[in-house]
Amino acid sequence: MNKNPIHILLADDDEGDRLLFTVAFSELKIKTVVSTVNDGTELMEWLNKKENSLPYILFLDLNMPPSSGLECLKEIKTDEKLKDVFIAIYSTSDSEKDMEDTFLNGANVYITKPNDFTQLKQVLDKAVMTASQYQDQSLIRENFLLKV
Repeated sequence: MNKNPIHILLADDDEGDRLLFTVAFSELKIKTVVSTVNDGTELMEWLNKKENSLPYILFLDLNMPPSSGLECLKEIKTDEKLKDVFIAIYSTSDSEKDMEDTFLNGANVYITKPNDFTQLKQVLDKAVMTASQYQDQSLIRENFLLKV
């Protein structure tokens, strides 16, 4: 990866999760700029603002009102300008159905939010490394679920 900071965007309606996420990235050895939005509506507005550059990775929570993460994923993947954004589903859900639905709709990886801060840092680091490996190619199903 290059020496410029990479842009990370998190869409999550839980303020505590947003805070932990940004603190975890600040403690990693990866140079990042982290932006956050509170829900799917803010996410889509953010992505469509001309002055915002697209993120290197979008971490997308599934359970957000008013637009769910799955609805946002579908909208992103059908938008010509946005369809190539690397999307990491970042959810408390470990449901096989959620994993299958997001995989079939074009998410790149699926992360079940860890309860441990050290594991959170490890999985976020792994997500960035995975994104750098797969920017120009599709992930295979066996690599879809990221675990530490």
